[in-house]
Amino acid sequence: MPHSESRAKSRIAAGRGQADSCRTLPISGCRCQAATVARSTRHKPTILRGCEWTRRAQAGKLSHDIRANPWKEPFLSLAVLPLRPLSRLAAFVAILLSLAVLAPAGRAQTVSPYVQALAEAVADDPALAAFYRDRAYDALWTGSDDAARRGALLDTLSRAGDHGLPTGRYDAAGLRAGFAGATSEADRGRLEARASKAFLAYADDVQSGVIGAPERIDAAMAVVPPRRDRLAQITAFSRAEPARYLRALPPDTADYTGLMREKLALERVIGAGGWGPTVPGEKLEPGQGGAPVIALRNRLHRMGYLPATASAVYDGALQRAVQTLQQDHGLAPDGVAGPATLRAINVSAQQRLQSVIAGMERARWLNRPLGARHVLVNISDFTVRVMDGDRETFVTRVIVGETRRSHQTPEFSDMMTHMIVNPTWNVPRSIAVKEYLPMLQRNPNAASHLALYNARGQRISRGGVDFTAYNANTFPFALKEPPSDGNALGLVKFMFPNPYNVYLHDTPTKNLFARSQRTFSHGCVRVQQPFELAHVLLAPQSGNPEAAFNAALQTGRETTITLAQPVPVHLTYRTAWADSRGRIQYRADVYGRDAKLFDALARQGVALRAAQG
Repeated sequence: MPHSESRAKSRIAAGRGQADSCRTLPISGCRCQAATVARSTRHKPTILRGCEWTRRAQAGKLSHDIRANPWKEPFLSLAVLPLRPLSRLAAFVAILLSLAVLAPAGRAQTVSPYVQALAEAVADDPALAAFYRDRAYDALWTGSDDAARRGALLDTLSRAGDHGLPTGRYDAAGLRAGFAGATSEADRGRLEARASKAFLAYADDVQSGVIGAPERIDAAMAVVPPRRDRLAQITAFSRAEPARYLRALPPDTADYTGLMREKLALERVIGAGGWGPTVPGEKLEPGQGGAPVIALRNRLHRMGYLPATASAVYDGALQRAVQTLQQDHGLAPDGVAGPATLRAINVSAQQRLQSVIAGMERARWLNRPLGARHVLVNISDFTVRVMDGDRETFVTRVIVGETRRSHQTPEFSDMMTHMIVNPTWNVPRSIAVKEYLPMLQRNPNAASHLALYNARGQRISRGGVDFTAYNANTFPFALKEPPSDGNALGLVKFMFPNPYNVYLHDTPTKNLFARSQRTFSHGCVRVQQPFELAHVLLAPQSGNPEAAFNAALQTGRETTITLAQPVPVHLTYRTAWADSRGRIQYRADVYGRDAKLFDALARQGVALRAAQG
């Protein structure tokens, strides 16, 4: 017998009643009143019964012989698995620990089929194993006094689809049938574990999102969902009023509630056949008539923007309905059904439902304290907001990254620590070698607003440089633009240091803010009203924030203003959300991320539903 196994035998003789491990679990029911299972991370349980024990013992393949059992009642031993000596030792210790939990002091006890089945079923889940071990395997769902808890769980899981969740993951119907049809204590133990796993899966999904790592869908979706501790979750639930606890799990925001209401409404629309035929043509204007106008009127009526009418003319009522739709879709509310407006009108109810489900998932990703004061950038909406609690205290337009993949603005959260007034633009190397180096090779005097610096940080003259001697890999210089009104960063930038080198900043190119789709930057966020944003951010630390900002501005020199209290910044990508009035807002999926997200959700089992009535 290997020395490690000999040591283990000695310890099993001396160590009954010591600590436990959830990886070794009791198996009962063998005719010879001895069976065991040892779990490892690499092997399935091996159960040995009757004469098989004797044969293996005689062959020297067991570390403990059934014939040497010192206990008169059914006992726990260790079946030989292909484990290394240390693994065997750990398994022996685990058996002793299980005995300490399951047996009263002084004598071993027969483990009930319920406890055995439950312990075995939760062995692969450390949180549940610890939870049930700590409560001596007392039932949470399947006891005679647990009817209210069972009912609350089944009712909640049966409505999981309302949240855009993968209902098959929780199998409410299967659980209901199990509760009604369990015929043995072992069945009850397995059902107990199944219900707890369903509860934890639902709680995690509805609180923090179905997708565990959004970056795996798209690297620019660098959001980290706030996962709760599973043991703490089920422990808290076990001590709470069940229905109330379950109701409190989803995000408690007007945005999330509004999206769920819209989801249910869209499912009724889909069940009724949708919004009818799409509207033909490229542009419809007030005063026009004919079949396209009738199609526009009919579709807006089905969408809820217009009462039913038989008019074939693009009249004032139709114009006002178009304006309302434009406001709900981030378009200029001119009342003219141009190409962008018609594209928004012709989006199907199924596509809108996908956007809503994606929006609910993204809301779950940010289901955590965002900061009493925080800055919220919605990339899809091209806006930045300052939020004080739930109150919007400032909003302005922004320009975000181009739609080409390398320039897209990423989604993430960080802390704004300072702003730089009269900033120097340190041209990113990617821009320097891809955009400016070819220009300088053609004309050394091109981009004269940029200064050239060597590796020692010394400014050098362009006259002595042969730019044609370098390529993107060998170009040894840095390009910088000194502070000025025409600086690419404008007169102020707002810094929240991050791995993506993304920040908010002013810009001298103001005309682009008039566009509806503002995807023109290399990834940073250009702000239409940067001075006003600076004033709002400085207000908590200055009696006269405008004067404090202007004093730094008027020096003409690069000046850092530190925020006394860092402010969380959240860059989000929401194509559907409920605004402060409760109206649902829709935006175009300019980067295609929501399409990727919904595909990922569908692979997890999330489905579009159609409701009748």
